[in-house]
Amino acid sequence: MKITIIGAGSVRFSLQIIGDIAQTEELSGCEICMMDVNEVRLEATYILAKKYCEELGSDLKIEKTMDLEEAVKGSNYIINTAYPYPKGVVDGYKRWEIVTEIGEKHGYYRGIDSQEFNMVSTYSYVICSYPDIKLALDIAEKMEKTAPNAWLMQTANPVFEITQAVKELSDVKIVGFCHGSSGVNEIFERLKLSKDKVDWQVAGVNHGIWLNKFSYEGKDGYELLDKWIKEESHKWESKGPWDVQLSPAAIDMYKFYGMIPIGDTVRNGSWKYHYNLETKKRWYGKYGGIDNEIERPKFHDTLRKNRERMIELAKKVKEDKNVKLTEEWPEIFKKGEMSGEQHVPFINALSNNKQVRLILNVENQGIIKGIPEDVVVEIPVVVDKNGLQSQRLDPDLDDRIKEYFLIPRIMRMKMALEAFIKKDIEILKEFLVRDPRTKSFKQVEEVLSEIMNHPINSELKEYFNL
Repeated sequence: MKITIIGAGSVRFSLQIIGDIAQTEELSGCEICMMDVNEVRLEATYILAKKYCEELGSDLKIEKTMDLEEAVKGSNYIINTAYPYPKGVVDGYKRWEIVTEIGEKHGYYRGIDSQEFNMVSTYSYVICSYPDIKLALDIAEKMEKTAPNAWLMQTANPVFEITQAVKELSDVKIVGFCHGSSGVNEIFERLKLSKDKVDWQVAGVNHGIWLNKFSYEGKDGYELLDKWIKEESHKWESKGPWDVQLSPAAIDMYKFYGMIPIGDTVRNGSWKYHYNLETKKRWYGKYGGIDNEIERPKFHDTLRKNRERMIELAKKVKEDKNVKLTEEWPEIFKKGEMSGEQHVPFINALSNNKQVRLILNVENQGIIKGIPEDVVVEIPVVVDKNGLQSQRLDPDLDDRIKEYFLIPRIMRMKMALEAFIKKDIEILKEFLVRDPRTKSFKQVEEVLSEIMNHPINSELKEYFNL
């Protein structure tokens, strides 16, 4: 078996996935191909991956390449976690920071990609996610030629738009992955519930999922949540910028929509929670969540420092064979513990019939009533050797969620894809006209003009024939 990781030079993700594979007995001896366009980071993660497998006593065969076609060829599973950025740019975060700065200059707080129902920062790139969709389609094209039976496991954002685009524009098998559904665990822990006694489902679209089913020992779990909200929620304090699952924003969304939002959905409520930093702190606690002018830059700086730490650790491993990664950086290099990501259980279920229920991004096919069958939704899916079987939702999502949240979000996805496919900047303009921060059409034209004419966006400008 060959498992390929595109964007393998990441600080954390690829090494965690390799650790999961190494600690899964049924996947012993398989080949891991690590691919990245950044030679320095790729070399560092390659050294660390080999050392990690050695510490775990694993016989995985680790290879590396900077050639996409070589990486894809003959693969059974291809995990796309890459965050593409133009040549000459330090990293994808720098690209986003430049575009955000231009957006704020023109009156778009947190940038034009921080759209209502799509507030997750660094989620998109000038609305249509051009480089991200282009890369995924390049991968799909090579899969059709050299790995026609492989699964493309889309992990890099925007999962919704990319998975939908690949399904519509290619014949490859694709499924979208996100760990946002793990937010349910915080609810269970806060309510002091044993996870193995909870019966739950979540459903919606990526970064827009809701707890539709919630029972504990056969009783209505929402009654327990209501009790906590009434008696305990006033004591809630954010433990960090990512800690928003039971924030005032989440509770407010629950009261409005009838079901509680899960994971990143809490960050995607509406501009009601995001007008400025003061507003964010009111709804998300003292940090104001992660999507603000203080915490997001700090997070990017931490990632950059961790990249340097990763490179230095790789050098240390080359010089001293006695270095123990599980001691040097235990947050990443775990022993006897899985990362919690869904990728390896998915692979093991399909390849070795280790049946598992996962929360995946797949075609709706009638599971969420009232949503088009061909739209990619995030729902519970049972995976085994027979493939993927979506679970029936019981109960269905509340109508208000579908009509006021999902349908507008699906419309935005469709606009982004049409702009990409037709290379039509007028759709991007229409997108911004509907933005609550827009005061005039002149503002729309000026912000797009400055963004498109920045040297960092030369490829994007050419793509749109500007």
